[in-house]
Amino acid sequence: MARYAMIMAGGSGTRLWPLSRRAAPKQLVPLINGESLLSIAAQRLDGVVDGAHRLICTGERYRNALAEALPEFTPAQILGEPEGRDTLNAVGLTAAVLAKNDPEAIVAVLTADHLIEPKEVFADRLAVGFGLVEEDPTRLVTFSITPTYPSTGYGYVQRGEAIPGHETCFRAQRFVEKPDLATAEGFLAAGNYGWNSGMFVFQAQVVLDAIGRHEPETKQGLDAIAAAWGTSDQEAVLGSVYPTLRKVSIDYGLMEPGSDDSEVSICVVPMALSWVDVGSWPSFGETIEPDQEGNRVTTSTTWRDLSSTGLLVFSDDPSHTISTIGCHDLVIVHTPDATLICATDDAERVKEMAENVPESHK
Repeated sequence: MARYAMIMAGGSGTRLWPLSRRAAPKQLVPLINGESLLSIAAQRLDGVVDGAHRLICTGERYRNALAEALPEFTPAQILGEPEGRDTLNAVGLTAAVLAKNDPEAIVAVLTADHLIEPKEVFADRLAVGFGLVEEDPTRLVTFSITPTYPSTGYGYVQRGEAIPGHETCFRAQRFVEKPDLATAEGFLAAGNYGWNSGMFVFQAQVVLDAIGRHEPETKQGLDAIAAAWGTSDQEAVLGSVYPTLRKVSIDYGLMEPGSDDSEVSICVVPMALSWVDVGSWPSFGETIEPDQEGNRVTTSTTWRDLSSTGLLVFSDDPSHTISTIGCHDLVIVHTPDATLICATDDAERVKEMAENVPESHK
């Protein structure tokens, strides 16, 4: 059983506008100490999955930019979606392509927009997930993050009984989407809930069969794509079939109904580590150590201030000076052709703004 890994990198990252753009989405932007989130995600696989067995699933429109940014990935290792159809179909496409040549392939599905540390702990827990599936291919493994506060922005997974012989791994009892604050506080108090990381390990053919039971029309489309894969009809079939697949997340389409599927066993591997979803400017700010006034400023930024607090200041041009006086709780982002200034509490509306700027700036 060979180990593979697929990194999902299909999002456009509009909540990180104006740095993240259609032509250069957040996964490829050197956000973290000069490195992109996608490059960091690939490095996390070192020592667990061979470089030749790593895949990236992304939008077809990003293929060339991705290939240029990460030349270690060959064209065959980049799966281009004609259009985004949510995570179930990205997973299904990967499984279908791998299973055509190796039905026993075991694949880890990972994300490209998280900072996960320490790397060594992540690698250890990922290896544990692979081992569970290698021992019993009917297992679908998901990873939960030990919560540090009662988040209402993440989904949760509840742990059931421990798996015999694997005292740090558990049966999945249930999945809960973004709860209200009181419910999230109850989850933390209960001690057997973790944040749903959106990362998985499974055998390719097993997950395809499960998709067939819960999303039969999607399975038919994936079968057609797999049949044409590697032939002269590959791009034509992918382009005509993939956009017709029902748009649904892997949580709704597979993991939740899988809890009642007698042919698979959904398992949880907890991860006690630092996990930051870099999906917005405030979450990006969590990667920067604040000063005594709560201001967070990137090392590439030249900033001068008088009496401001709670600012996030970003610039990718050290020759450009950003000056602030008596400002509080703002996000300030400067790029060569666009500047964003917004209240931190309104940062979720950046996505809305990104849709309303001139087409040349999207």
